Amino acid sequence: MSFTRNEKLSIYNGLASTASVNMVNGYIPLFAISVLGATNSQIALITSLPSIIGMLALIPGAIWLNKSKSKKNFTVASTLATRLLFMLILFVPFFSETDYAAWLLVGLIALLNFPGALSNLSWQSMIGDLIPEERRGNFFSSRNKFNTMAALVVTLSTGLFLSLYDKTDPFPYQVLFAAGFLFALLEGLYLFKHKENLTMTEKNNKINENKSFSLSIFHHKPYRAFLVCALLYNISAQMGWSIFSIYHIKEANATALWFSLFSVTNQIAQIISMKWWAKFADRWGNNMLLFVATAGMASAPVLTILSTNLTYITLINVWIGIFVAGTNLLLFNQLLKATPDATRTNYIANYNFLLSIVGFIAPQFGVFLLNALGMNSAMSLVSMARFAAAFSFLFVAVKLEKRQLAEAL
Repeated sequence: MSFTRNEKLSIYNGLASTASVNMVNGYIPLFAISVLGATNSQIALITSLPSIIGMLALIPGAIWLNKSKSKKNFTVASTLATRLLFMLILFVPFFSETDYAAWLLVGLIALLNFPGALSNLSWQSMIGDLIPEERRGNFFSSRNKFNTMAALVVTLSTGLFLSLYDKTDPFPYQVLFAAGFLFALLEGLYLFKHKENLTMTEKNNKINENKSFSLSIFHHKPYRAFLVCALLYNISAQMGWSIFSIYHIKEANATALWFSLFSVTNQIAQIISMKWWAKFADRWGNNMLLFVATAGMASAPVLTILSTNLTYITLINVWIGIFVAGTNLLLFNQLLKATPDATRTNYIANYNFLLSIVGFIAPQFGVFLLNALGMNSAMSLVSMARFAAAFSFLFVAVKLEKRQLAEAL
C-alpha cells in the first residue's frame, strides 16, 4: 500500500522506538536476577508496580491532554521523559554491592511509567485522529510488521552482544541503556515531524472538557463490550508475565542469547502472520479473530512447561508469536473502532486506567499462585483463565452477528 506523510513518519518513529525499547527491555528480568540478585517478589513488582504509577498518571493525564493545544507536542515531551528515566537505570549497577540495588531498579521502572502512561495515552489518541478508520487495518499491520522486523534485528544483535560477557557483568547492559537513549532522540524527532490537525484537536478538546472518567462512557455499547472482553483477557494474560520470566531463568537456565532466540523466533512468526490477521479481520471481524488469537495465546503456558529444553522452548515461541501478532493488532484496532472519534481520548484514558489496575493485581496474583501451588499448577491455571477470556470475544462476535442479522431483516 502507498503511505501518506504521517504514516511514513509513524513507521520511522516506530522503528526508532522499537530499537530504543528492545535493546534492553526484554532482558530486564535477566539483568535484575543475574546482576542485581532480585527475588521472585521483586520481579513481580517490576512487572506490576508500574501499572499503579501509570494509573495515577492517567487521571491528570487525560485532563492535561484535553487542555493541550497539540497532542503531538504532548506525546513528544512525555516520550522523551520516559526514555530519559529508562536510561538512568545504567547507574543502578554502581549500587550492586548494597542491599537496595534491586529495589532501586524496581523504583525506577515504576517511576518511568508515569510519563510512559502519558506517552501511550497521547500517542493512541493522536494516531487515532491522524489515521482514517478505513486505512487502519492495513496500515497498522504494515507498521507492526516493520516494527517486528526491527525488533528481530535489534534483539538478535543485543543477545549476541550480551553473550560476549559474563551474565553477572553489568557493563554491556549499561552500554545498551545509553544506546537506547540515542534511538529515543530519533523517536522524538519523527514524532515531532507529524502534521496534526490543530483545529480538530481544539474542537475535540472542547467536547472532552470535564468529561474525563465520566461513567457515561460505559453507556456506549461497543466500548462496553470491548472493555469487558479486553479486561478479562489482560487479567489472564498478565497473570503469567512474571511466571514466564522466572521459568525461563530459574527452571530452564536461559542465558541472554537464548532470551534473544526466544524473542527472534517469536518475532519471525509475527512478521509472517501479520498480514493474515489483517486480511481475515476485515472478512470476519475483529472480535471473531480475537477469539482465535487469544485462544492460541491460552495454549502458551501449558505448552511451555512440557519441557525445560531450550530448543523446545524456542520452537514454542514460534507458535506463540503467531497469536501475539493477532492479539496486539486486533486489540488496538478494536479499541479505536469501539470509541467515538470526538471523545476518543477519554475512552482510551478510561481503558488504560482500568488496565493499570489489572496490570498491578494480575502479576502479583500469578506469583502468589506460583509460590502457593508450584510452577506446573500455576501455569495450567493461567492457561485455563486465558481460554475462558477467549470465549468472551466469541460470545460478543456471535451476539453482534445475530444483531446485524436481525437489523437486516
